[in-house]
Order: sequence, then C-alpha cells, then structure tokens
Amino acid sequence: MAKSLVVSFGSQAPVGPQHPSLSPNYCHALPPPKPFLSSTLQSPLSLKYDSFTPLLHRRNIRFPAPSALESDVPHPLHEGSVKYGGSKSFEQWDSLTAKFSGASNIPFLLLQMPQIILNARNLLAGNKTALLAVPWLGMFTGLLGNLSLLSYFTKKKENEVIVVQTLGVLSQYVVFAQLALAEAMPLPYFVVTSVVVAAGLILNFMNYFEWLNSGLWRLWEDFITIGGLSALPQIMWSTFVPYIPNSILPGAIAFVIAVAAVIMARLGKLSEKGAKFVGAISGWTATLLFMWMPVSQMWTNFLNPDNIKGLSAFSMLLAMMGNGLMIPRALFIRDFMWFLGSSWASLFYGYGNILCLYCFKAISKEFFFAASTGLFLWIGMALWRDTVVYGYGSPLTSLKELVFGS
Repeated sequence: MAKSLVVSFGSQAPVGPQHPSLSPNYCHALPPPKPFLSSTLQSPLSLKYDSFTPLLHRRNIRFPAPSALESDVPHPLHEGSVKYGGSKSFEQWDSLTAKFSGASNIPFLLLQMPQIILNARNLLAGNKTALLAVPWLGMFTGLLGNLSLLSYFTKKKENEVIVVQTLGVLSQYVVFAQLALAEAMPLPYFVVTSVVVAAGLILNFMNYFEWLNSGLWRLWEDFITIGGLSALPQIMWSTFVPYIPNSILPGAIAFVIAVAAVIMARLGKLSEKGAKFVGAISGWTATLLFMWMPVSQMWTNFLNPDNIKGLSAFSMLLAMMGNGLMIPRALFIRDFMWFLGSSWASLFYGYGNILCLYCFKAISKEFFFAASTGLFLWIGMALWRDTVVYGYGSPLTSLKELVFGS
C-alpha cells in the first residue's frame, strides 16, 4: 500500500496525483533493506531478526488466519493459516516475498525523486512561483496515509514495508521543506507538519522496539484514526467538485463521528467487535485513501480526455511495478487489507492509466502488451506459488482464506 496521495481541495476536479511516492505506495526508497532485517516468517512479538527464528521453523503449528476486517490485528507468525512445517519451499518463498517487498523501494524512489530534483532546480534558479503548483494540502493528506500505514506495518513487524513507508514519509517531508523555502506553504503549517512527522517517526520507532508506553501509542493511534477518517470523505467529495458544491461538510461530519467513536472506544462503551473495528479504522482509511487515487485519475481522464497525454507512461509503469512487488507478500501472510490496496493500485492506478494511454494512442502497442503480459504473469505466478507452498489444490483456496480467514 506505497505512493503518496496528492489531491487538491480546490474548486476543480483533481488533475490526478502529481507527486507519487508510497505505498499503497499503495505503499511508498533507498536500495532494498539489508537481508538480515526480515528474510523469514516470524512472530510479531519478536524483533524478527534471524537469530530469533530457528525454533519457530522447527514447529508444526496451525494458527487461524484473521478475517478481512481483522487485518489490523497482529497474529502469531503473521497471518499464516496452514501447517507451518518449516518446509524448505515455504521458507524460501517467505524469504523471496520479503525481498520483493523491499525491492519495491526502487520504483517508489524513482517516482518521487524527479519532483524533488525539479523543485531544487527551481529554488536554486530563484523561480519560487513554480512551486506554487504543488498542492501541499493534498500532500499532507497523503502524509497522514503514509504515517497510518507505517503504524499498521510497525505493529506487524513487516520490516521491508516499514522501510518503504518511512522513506515515503521522508521524501514527502523533503517536498514540504522545499515548499516552505519557496513560501508556497505557510510557515505555521510547515511547523505543524514537522511536529507530526517527527512524532510519527519517533513513536513508531519506539513502538517497534517495544520501548513505548501503551498509553502514548493509543494517543497516536487515535490521532491518525481521526485524521484519516476525516480526510477520506472530504477527498472523495472534492473529486467531483464543481459538479457538486464545494463544501467541507463531509470532512466535518466525519471528524465529529471519528472523535465520538474514539472517545466511546476509550471509555469502554463499545462492544469488543466495535472496539476492534475502531482500532482498524486508521489502516483501512489509509488504504481507501490510496485506493481512491485511481478513481480520481480515471474521473479526470473522463472529463478531460485530451489531458491523458500529459501522463507519464513510465511513471504509471513504476507505480504498477512498486505495488505489484508487494502482492506476493501480502497474499503469503494473509493480509487482506495490504493485498487489496496493493492489487488495486497496481491494476487500477498503474495498469489502468497505461490502458487509458493505449486507448488514446499515447503509447505504443509493444509497450502496452509488454506491461500487460508482465503484470498478469506476475500475479499468476504469485497465486500459483502461494498455492504450492501452502499445499492447496487451487489458488481459490488461498484467496478464500485471505478474505474470510480459516
């Protein structure tokens, strides 16, 4: 889930994301992290280094996979649901999927660096007005999405994706600093952004190593829950302006609901299921924020078909690759939220825009068919390999377990 969400809250429909970095990306990148960080499947209660894992691989344990709505909850051995027999093929696929996730840093970094370099050139040339085109408010929403996903994967101890999200946050912060230097972003807002970024990174770092007080972590989770839930409906609404009135009402209503839900959860006024639902909101809202990006872009393509030629086919290919590299890992650990976000971004944001470019004859037939073949072979390979290592007879069993749990 690597890309940054860039949506303007102006009076026009968004022109589509101009500064992708995360996630989704879905996730958002230096070279891949060092192999010792996470090459094997381990308990989220440990620090996940190789020295902690041999005993786990000698066991033969069966843990229930979580249902889709419980993707936010860490489970033993991640979300593995089949006999964990320590077979060689199982361990090899575990290691490979972790490396694939780490490798997604490369396309996501390539997505963000051109904008940072361009901003630096404009600043050095004294052309500060050029940076006014960067929608910092939309980027701040994307930053909240990155921080939410960083917290989500920190709880799960998914090292490679933690690196992706951290670099996504840092790369966006560099852009914010450039905007502040160009006076394209008000200084008080930059200070607030700096505090949020510093607090988010420090708290996640401390929580990863279990140095953080649980009360402080709950406060942070409440903050990103309220922020994410407030931003999501506002962005969805803003996509269709001016065809609907320009209003902050959706965000305001969502803010009130989010505050009420968090307060009720903390006071113990909700059922166990309700409290779990509130706890999962931050991860899901971040995922839905990034999933909305292709919807916004497709809407823009529909309204202004001539503008489709302004899209970079190479950027869309990088977005497709970065998110696609995370699909095998999300499927392997049975993380439905991550799988949904990565698959959606890869298929509808990256590949969907490549398809639009092909339909409007903005790219060659060879480019389109190479991208199509590569993506669908990759997804097919991930499904087939997952089926083999888990000992199932059909990929449908893996997908059923992913969505519904075991």
